[in-house]
Amino acid sequence: MLRGYDPVMPQLLNATETAARLPWPALIAEMDALLRDTRVQVPPRQVLALPGGASLFVMPAHDARVAIVKLITFTPANAGTGRATIQGDVVVFDVATGVRRQVLDGPTVTARRTAAVSALAAQYLASDPGGPLLIVGAGVQGRAHLEAFAQGLGVKSVCIASRSEASAQALAQHARTLGLHARVVHDANAALADCPLVVTCTPASGVVLAAPPRADAFIAAVGAFTPSMVELGPPLCRHVAELGTIVVDTADAVHEAGDLLQAGLPVEEFATLRDVVNGVAGGQRPRAAGPVLFKSCGWAGWDLAAARCALGCSGD
Repeated sequence: MLRGYDPVMPQLLNATETAARLPWPALIAEMDALLRDTRVQVPPRQVLALPGGASLFVMPAHDARVAIVKLITFTPANAGTGRATIQGDVVVFDVATGVRRQVLDGPTVTARRTAAVSALAAQYLASDPGGPLLIVGAGVQGRAHLEAFAQGLGVKSVCIASRSEASAQALAQHARTLGLHARVVHDANAALADCPLVVTCTPASGVVLAAPPRADAFIAAVGAFTPSMVELGPPLCRHVAELGTIVVDTADAVHEAGDLLQAGLPVEEFATLRDVVNGVAGGQRPRAAGPVLFKSCGWAGWDLAAARCALGCSGD
């Protein structure tokens, strides 16, 4: 039986409580464990277009002991209004009994699991995981990636680029409270020369990085998760494909990775993170030389890993 079982009422966790159940080292380790668990089942997510350009996401997944469904809305029009662009919940069930175990805050799970996956990919693929780290985008995902890379990889120095000076300065100040050296940069492309670690986590409404990266660069691009969204210039993507390695988070990226699709690249040929973790690299075995691009589009399996972490159990 799973620890903390309550036959009467599921735990309803707010954002702060959800984050406390998902400490970075444990969450990153759970992502790794999930990719090794052959009993994990993740059907395709359903995306329902809503009036006004919003979307409703329905994302189920399960392993041998835990089943989850994430229900979230994505409302781009909320940007700059004080309302969150992502809202919703992750409902966690016990497989054996069908009992609801927890209801986690959806935006918190989304932010932390996305950053944890990027950190896991960097652990396996980055030539210089110590940084400095360049973060492009100073919103929720920028903050989550800052924390995940600091606690998961030991990054000590960060450069922050954002369209919003206030947001960039606020994230830089947060980095300093964590003991990091932080500075705001106004030209993300120029900062590529100084940073072997790069994360792009913008609304993906246009290209934010176009210059060729360093030969030892690791880039995690997380903002674009539809064919029409983009953060990386097509020449940059083609440069990495020619001289380095591209890895996608899951095979679903074949129809979701806007950065790669708009660059005309054969997404189906790229290794997935599961391939990397399990030592099988599919069509493209990751190489030690050259830049690495990790394209993350999102997957309910990551939410399942977060639920396993929050419950204090794994699928074993």
